[in-house]
Amino acid sequence: MATQADMLAGSAASSTVNLGDARETILVDQFTDGVLDPAQPMLGPVRDGGHIIANTAPGCWGPMLTPCLRGGHEVTVPVAVEGAEVGDAIVIRIRDISVTSQATASGTDTPQEDRFNGDPFVAPHCPQCGIKNPKTVLEGVGPDAVHCANCGAEAAPFKIGCGYTIAFDTDRSVGVTLGEKGAEAIAHDAQHYAAMPAGSVQNSVLTLAPHNLVGLMARLRPFLGQLGTTPAIALPDSHNAGDFGQFLVGAPHELAITEEQLALRTDGHMDIDAVRAGAVLICPVKVPGGGIYLGDMHAMQGDGEIAGHTCDVAGTVTLQVHVLKGLCLDGPVLLPVTEDLPFLAKPFSREERSRALAIARSHGLDNIEETAPISIVGTGRDLNVATENGLERAATLLKMSVEEVKNRATINGAIEIGRHPGVIQVTFLAPLERLRKCGLLPFVIEQYNLEKEQVTTS
Repeated sequence: MATQADMLAGSAASSTVNLGDARETILVDQFTDGVLDPAQPMLGPVRDGGHIIANTAPGCWGPMLTPCLRGGHEVTVPVAVEGAEVGDAIVIRIRDISVTSQATASGTDTPQEDRFNGDPFVAPHCPQCGIKNPKTVLEGVGPDAVHCANCGAEAAPFKIGCGYTIAFDTDRSVGVTLGEKGAEAIAHDAQHYAAMPAGSVQNSVLTLAPHNLVGLMARLRPFLGQLGTTPAIALPDSHNAGDFGQFLVGAPHELAITEEQLALRTDGHMDIDAVRAGAVLICPVKVPGGGIYLGDMHAMQGDGEIAGHTCDVAGTVTLQVHVLKGLCLDGPVLLPVTEDLPFLAKPFSREERSRALAIARSHGLDNIEETAPISIVGTGRDLNVATENGLERAATLLKMSVEEVKNRATINGAIEIGRHPGVIQVTFLAPLERLRKCGLLPFVIEQYNLEKEQVTTS
């Protein structure tokens, strides 16, 4: 059986990277057709230490109503990073995330069984003329507005079950769900209210004017549902994760993969609300250049995204990227902002450390362990499998047993749910020496200001 390293080596040869001079800043306003394909050209390269600035399109519902898109989302064309080689990692500092949409709509989904072949995100077809991934036109507003451009049949592969339209204030700090009249007024000017980027082809979900929830207030705290590196095999963007990716295994369409090939994913589709401005994300490099892509900005989301979808918005994003040589990751590692850390995983204060040192010395210990937070992403077909995946990734990265990781995540951290059914974070305080050995310590020190808080324990 081929190893993951063998599969990565085979995939690397087919990747297409522009080998021109690296640039300080890459501006991105181009989108994929829904498939992340390492054989397709990348933008860039951006220099090691340079910046990516992107205008992202809404994810989830808009692409789900646009069957010509083959992945369930509409993410940016990947950007190559100078010097990034297979087996390296790319450190992404999320400098800014700003919502540009004035409103959006969302809700639970109901797949339309006669409009897809095995997977409504990936393999939609017109129920009347049978065209695969048909182009569509809009006829009016409301739940039946999306029609096949070829034969005129209603063609959206999903309908909203229980949904809402939500409008935001000018500061993008709060929103309120609207009634029928307000939702329909916005639906007639959906592209404007969505602030849809010029390069996007999706049908705006605002066109459907859902209004089952009325007068509900919500806070905004935007983050990226999709941020990561290009997988080493062509995958639908929304399926670049261990849970959604399961739907591709043995699927009845041309994007089907094997269970073995699922290991070539990079888990860029996380829907983890801590992937927001101020956080640092470290991603595996599985194709030459890495191929940074992003999208699926959410205005807000509770842990688990239990409705299946949240408030997808357009926005602007600024990232800074750094290559970390030789850190062979299987999936992403996150350094959340301190506010987003579980209580038990927050860095200890100087006073707490002084008290702990006094306890240690009273019992015959000369010093205490130096630690800092880290969060390892795990994915799988369900939360149990995702947790096992995260624990194993943490153990491999930090060269400790899974049992030790379990203990540390229990008394110094938590298992957090990113997306139900199968994305989690294993978050805990890790020994600084282990972080130093894997090359992450400088980024951890900067992220958590450890030079000011650290005390000498010997």
